[in-house]
Order: sequence, then C-alpha cells, then structure tokens
Amino acid sequence: MSRLPVVVTTLFLLFSALPACAESDRAQGDAEAAEHFIHAGHMLDTATGSVLDDQLIGIANGRVVSVAPRGDSRVPEGVRVIDLADHFVLPGLTDAHVHLTSDATIQGHTRLGRGSHRAALFGVRAARDTLAAGFTTVRNVGAPNFADLALRDAIEAGDFPGPRMRVAGKSLGMTGGHCDNNLLPPEFGHRSGGVADGPWAVREQVRKNLKYGADTIKFCATGGVMSKGTATGARQYTLEEMQAIVEEAHALGMRVAAHAHGDAGIELAIRAGVDSVEHASLISPASIALAREYGTALVMDVYVSDYILGMGEEIGILEESLEKEREVGQTQRDNLRRAHEAGVRIVFGSDAGVYPHGQNGKQFERMVDAGMTPLETIQAATIHAAELLDWAEDIGRIAPGFHADIIAVSGNPLEDVTKLESVAFVMKGGVEHKVPDAKKLSPANNKNRH
Repeated sequence: MSRLPVVVTTLFLLFSALPACAESDRAQGDAEAAEHFIHAGHMLDTATGSVLDDQLIGIANGRVVSVAPRGDSRVPEGVRVIDLADHFVLPGLTDAHVHLTSDATIQGHTRLGRGSHRAALFGVRAARDTLAAGFTTVRNVGAPNFADLALRDAIEAGDFPGPRMRVAGKSLGMTGGHCDNNLLPPEFGHRSGGVADGPWAVREQVRKNLKYGADTIKFCATGGVMSKGTATGARQYTLEEMQAIVEEAHALGMRVAAHAHGDAGIELAIRAGVDSVEHASLISPASIALAREYGTALVMDVYVSDYILGMGEEIGILEESLEKEREVGQTQRDNLRRAHEAGVRIVFGSDAGVYPHGQNGKQFERMVDAGMTPLETIQAATIHAAELLDWAEDIGRIAPGFHADIIAVSGNPLEDVTKLESVAFVMKGGVEHKVPDAKKLSPANNKNRH
C-alpha cells in the first residue's frame, strides 16, 4: 500500500495550521507590546453582541493592542494587570446630546445671570461627573459664546479630566426661535449668538462656527420645550435655509444635528440631509419611514422628561415649559418604540444639562421600556453613536486599534440594564479615572500569570 496519501494528508494538515499559528504568534506579539493589561471576567463585543469570558486586553499608547483569552496570552514579567475578573467589561459609552456648560439647577429667568465664562467653568465639574458615569465620549450640541470649545480644548490639553468631545459651538436658529434667547423685553435688543436668517446668513454662521473650532453644526428646526414663546410643533427655518446649512456644513466636513420636536420640521430636516434629528418627539409614521429611507439617526432623550416634570417647579423651570413637556413627554417615548420597530437607527442622547450631569445612564432603562433590548441600547451608545460622530474606527468597541476607552460594571447589563447606572471602573485613552477598591495588581503579583 502506498504511503503517498498519508504524506499528502500530513502536509495538508501542517500547512493548514500555519495561518492559525501565525495569527496566534501575531496576537502574542501584540500582547507583548502592551504597557499594561485588563483582565476582564466578561467582555461585550458590541459589534456582534457576543459576550467573551476571561479575556486579557492589552493596552499601549492609549489604544487597545490585543484582545485574547487569558489562557492564550502571556503577561510579560513586570507588566501591570488590572484585575476586573469579577466585572462585566464594555467599551466606554457615548452620549450624543449633552450640554456640559449648562447647569440643570439654573433655569428660567435665572439663566440670564449666568455668563459664558461661568458656564465654561461649570463645565469642568460636568465633564468630570460625565466621565465618572462611564461616558468617555460626548457630543455637545450647543453652548454660549463657544464655551464648549474651550472646555474640549482644555480636556485635550490635560488640564482636567473629561470625555472626548464633539462640539457644536453656537446653535443656529431663526430670530425668536428656540435657539434664540427670548427672556428679555425688546428694549434690550438681545439675541443669541447663533441667530441667522436666510440661506446666506446661515451659511456665514456655519463658517464662523468652523473658524472658531466647531466640528459639528446644530440648528433648530422647530420650537422647543425649554424656550419661552415657541411652540414645540411649529416649524422654524425653511427648507431652503436648512439645505443651505447642511450643504455648507457637509462641504466643510462637519456633521449636522437638527433640534426638532414637531413633524413638519422633522420632515424638512430629513429631506435637507441632516445626519441626526434630536428629540423627534412628534414624529409621524411618514417621517419615521423617511428617516429610515435617508439613513437619518434619531436621538431621542426619553429620560429627561422624568426630571423636568419631577423637579421642574422646584428649580424654576417656566410653567410654559412644564406644560409643553407634559404634552410631548409620553408621545416621544411612544414614537421611540415606533421608530425602533420600523428599523430606524437610534443613537443614545440624553440632553444632560437639562437634568444633572452624571445621571446619563438612567436613560438606558427608559429605552428598554420603549421596546429596545439592553444590547440595542448599549449599541446605541457605542457603535451607532461612534458612526454618527464619525469616530467609528476609534471608539465604541474593545478591539485592536481602538482607543482604550473601557468601563466595567458589577453585573451583566444585558440582563439588567440598570447596572449601567453604577459604573465601577472607567478608563479613557488607557488612563484610569475610576477604579474599584483593591482591583489593581502590582507587577510583583503578575508572576506566572497566563
């Protein structure tokens, strides 16, 4: 009997194993380059929805360099391991609708006494509280006098801790609209800095925002809950003005968010090509279908109603605003359910700043109440938010090449999403900002760990 078949089979098996061996060696090489590791008892892969147990995450230069089962990895002698073996580990969360320079306790006419410099300084605390809550990235959709740009730049310079930020600077709006300041009588002649009327004027304001460092444009397509003298359902800006904003912003490489409660403004904003509609409280079935057709993300802040109606009178929210919230709050939650069932892309955004910063995680439960699964809400705050912010290759996953933005909670949020309201561990860019007690391992304790 010829031995040739045996030899051929042996060679086939040998060469078939080479790619796997090469991949294993490459992964181990990446792990050996790590400056420190996280030992994750359970880790969520947000792209697939799968949970990986007993993982070792290698980190170097602020990014993830390796992810592999702990048994397949060797920790080099003297390299530190952060022990999260009894925790559930996820990528850092993203809130795509915040106002870090806004203090929720300063409402109504009291806001007239708060200048932009004080707002920026308040943002230092808000940024710290947001990061401690596990939100390592935010999109700040509007601030007075570019206070959010100063906040972003100071965080990036390392002056104090805070999340990564996309920033809109001054919100664009029509005269007397939601993005204007309507609290003063006419003799003061005051209007907000982003107010612009007409297609060429709004283009000019987009250019001004870019000039001073904004990377996002936010405009008001309808009235709003928290503004004086505006109806939530009423359209603001014409289609021609919205198209001019979107065309100019996109040409300059900026994403566009449209504040819109009423359906008339929502429809026009989607047709104008905005990247996201904020709030979308009174969206119709036709506009839900249009959002799906255009690929427009909906950022629906379904937790903030609890705070407005629960604390509003005590903190000085205008009665007009409370009445408007009573009209749109539950309808918005019902429409989130309809939009989700229709397959529209939902992105996590909470409107922090209208309620106290650091409570962002409370929105997850409200999204589940509206029909989303816990995994879908987490994906809304990770991979879907990353895509909207144009950071899909940098945040939202724990994978080689991504920023080492990593959080951990004490239980499984896929079973109980309220676990995300109490984050035990926060890392941003490889730097720990919140660590559970007795969870750091010294290099001496790493010996013989595999």
